[in-house]
Amino acid sequence: MAGSTLVAENVEVSYGAVKVLKKVSLTVEPGKFVALLGSSGCGKTTLLRAISGFVAVEAGRIRVGERDITHAPPDKRDMAMVFQSYALWPHMTAARNIGYGLRLRGQTRDAIAKRVDEMLAMLKLEGLGDRMVTQLSGGQRQRVALGRALAINPRILLLDEPLSNLDARIREEVRHEIKSLQQALGITTIHVTHDREEAMVMADRIVILDAGQIVQAGPPEEVYNRPNSPFVAAFMGATNSVELKALAGDNRVVIAAGPHNAEAELPADGRPLSGAVVAHFRSEAARLIGADARPAPGDLVLRGRIVQASYPGGFWRYAVRVGERQFMVDDEDRRETGAEIGIRLPPTALHLYPAPQG
Repeated sequence: MAGSTLVAENVEVSYGAVKVLKKVSLTVEPGKFVALLGSSGCGKTTLLRAISGFVAVEAGRIRVGERDITHAPPDKRDMAMVFQSYALWPHMTAARNIGYGLRLRGQTRDAIAKRVDEMLAMLKLEGLGDRMVTQLSGGQRQRVALGRALAINPRILLLDEPLSNLDARIREEVRHEIKSLQQALGITTIHVTHDREEAMVMADRIVILDAGQIVQAGPPEEVYNRPNSPFVAAFMGATNSVELKALAGDNRVVIAAGPHNAEAELPADGRPLSGAVVAHFRSEAARLIGADARPAPGDLVLRGRIVQASYPGGFWRYAVRVGERQFMVDDEDRRETGAEIGIRLPPTALHLYPAPQG
């Protein structure tokens, strides 16, 4: 089984008067695993369904290799989809579900049996082929759905949030199984999810959508460490934000002293910002220091007070009030509620953007 290049060019889709996809262009290289990530209503599922042929494309085109499939019916696209609900036949056994697509294609009984046995072995379902799918666990049903999709040797595999119905422990196990299987088969895969961690773990490339448009695309570490906008920063976990004053210099950005922070000098790192800025950061990137402690050169320190403490296990979680804002910070040490404290933010933890006008 070999993957194929998939190209979407300026794809537009509307539901009535509402334009859901707005000139979306996307290229997925052969054998790569791409995650479409975004909040509900961003257009990621609509894009997947446009690629699969279940939603009509209003403008633009979609190609697999050199073949234009923009208006081809779903069963003529050499694709297979695993749905969120799995969409298995409850009156059939696991083996008959896996072989369903092969029967529709007119395969012989012996060829179907051989292929089904291959899928059962590949998916660690040996001995379960004769069991009704209603008697299988959630993780086993998910594997049956995946086997049905792979049995027909598709050129493109589409995954529509197939792990969302699994509990956390099984979901973590199955996501690694799917990734390992995808790499072994070399099949081009597009996966829709709203789970940031799931996308980071499984994908070679993450594509973030917002309001029907792609707002950033790149390898997981690039999107995570260098979000190109406040929206992407917040979506990738940097939900904390604080307004600051900045002055750009030679290869550096100077953060001016403010009511709750001392002056700090940061490396420019491609961000020549001056004036009012908003700094986004992740709670896990922050550290607490004593009110009188001296930070390392380049660190930004926000001064505040602990207003709440809890112990979720292995560390303490503190709510720290800085002016009118409140931030959650984890720390190994036990500290008293009401204590004056500093939130230490190293330069690598900060994502700086121009403050919105007005």
